[in-house]
Amino acid sequence: MKSERAYSPHLVLNELCLPPGAEWNPEQCGWSFIHITSGVGYWLHPRLNQELPTGTSIVLSERAEGCIRASQLDGFVLQYFRMEPDKLTGLVTLAEQRFLQEAAREERFFVRFFSPETRVSNRFSELKPKAGTSSFHARLQLLLLLVESFGDELYQGSAETRPQLDARERLVQLFKQTSASELLEMNFSELVQRANCTPRHFSRLFNEIVGMSFREKQAETRLLRARELLATTESKIVDVALESGYQSLSLFNLMFKRRFGLSPGKWREQLKARSNRRKAVERLQVLRA
Repeated sequence: MKSERAYSPHLVLNELCLPPGAEWNPEQCGWSFIHITSGVGYWLHPRLNQELPTGTSIVLSERAEGCIRASQLDGFVLQYFRMEPDKLTGLVTLAEQRFLQEAAREERFFVRFFSPETRVSNRFSELKPKAGTSSFHARLQLLLLLVESFGDELYQGSAETRPQLDARERLVQLFKQTSASELLEMNFSELVQRANCTPRHFSRLFNEIVGMSFREKQAETRLLRARELLATTESKIVDVALESGYQSLSLFNLMFKRRFGLSPGKWREQLKARSNRRKAVERLQVLRA
């Protein structure tokens, strides 16, 4: 089983009230997008302390080290959501997904601040959280924030500029033109044919570009899709399995437990229990403020 941080749904806008002097460390997988809606706080880091006045926005990669602290005089309120590139398989190409994954490992992207007058902060200020829910329209607004925060870098960074072999170039172009979920719904033979190379050469190129084999990427995408459905819907386990591409419930249970350490049903129960505890803590913080 791979180790991972505590799960929480992505592309869900949340609100958090911090009492005076309280600290919050957004230690989560993927990218964190944060907006100060009222009050004043600080970003604290061994090499960088930054004041966060009302209207400021912050984008953090999962490798960012630091915490947010409320002023000792007044508490403050912030909105936040997170985004995991692996969960955008139906919305972005593999090349764009790869850029978002690699950018999280670059120091220049670890922590970025957007002043209140920027487009990112203005767009963030227009959003209104509704008890942790996320409608289709709300998710679209959060995705627009993602695009605004990276700007042209999202497209320039996903471009392949090195000289390439013909087969590699065809595969890269395929990644740029096809969403990750659509690409992974194709069978191996079809992809080999589209790349116009031998199965062995295709496997080597896919592993080199994506960082894992085609079958590993396909299995990982299906399991991440299943986990998201378990967390955000009330669908039956068997329906989640079918929606995620598994025709056998027993195989789905086996693969899910191998990847996440718990059966799908137990994992969903544990997530609900953690969510209830977190909400109770947040209510207590509000009462103490």
